[in-house]
Amino acid sequence: MNGTTPIHRAPDSSTARQALALAGVFQAASQVDELARSGQVDERAWGTLIHATLDTDPASFEAIYGGHPNNLRLGIETLEGMLGRRQANPVVMRYGFSLLMLMSKLRNDADMMDTLGARLSRVQGQAEHFGATHENVIASLGEVYQDTISTFKNRIVVQGDPSLLQSRMMPERVRACLLTGIRFALLWHQQGGRRWKLMFQRGSLKKALDELN
Repeated sequence: MNGTTPIHRAPDSSTARQALALAGVFQAASQVDELARSGQVDERAWGTLIHATLDTDPASFEAIYGGHPNNLRLGIETLEGMLGRRQANPVVMRYGFSLLMLMSKLRNDADMMDTLGARLSRVQGQAEHFGATHENVIASLGEVYQDTISTFKNRIVVQGDPSLLQSRMMPERVRACLLTGIRFALLWHQQGGRRWKLMFQRGSLKKALDELN
């Protein structure tokens, strides 16, 4: 994805991997908020999220986010703000924790997990043809989210500029971004992340993030 970016040393602890995966969740949450309020995205952050979601069989953990933590810089900074008890955007925090909750529901629905995997495989073919961030691919990712995750009773209600949220491709972009958050939430769980750890292991998570800087 970033041909000139050197591959960073792989995270050498489960806590570091959990921190990076969680940063991906909050990077997605931050980009959803930015899309809803301004219609814009951070291109590096956006590209990292989309590529990670399309790469369902990565060669390594670090390959998921393009080989360097700076690709998750936006999420890392958002997460550092929360763990450091600094003033954090409450809307972004709500999106992030809602993504973790929806991921838990998804994990308990084997049929939906299978459907999600099959649908993403088809979108991968589109991405190979058009490019990962082409609007056709984004539209398909948004449709996958709408047909799966958004059918849960507890859905994420996105706040923002109503005219922006109804503009061309915006619903699809927001849904695609939410799907990328689910991707990183699943990764976080796979690496041993649990919601209780966010309360009782803030220090170790923060230390892991500090070591990435």
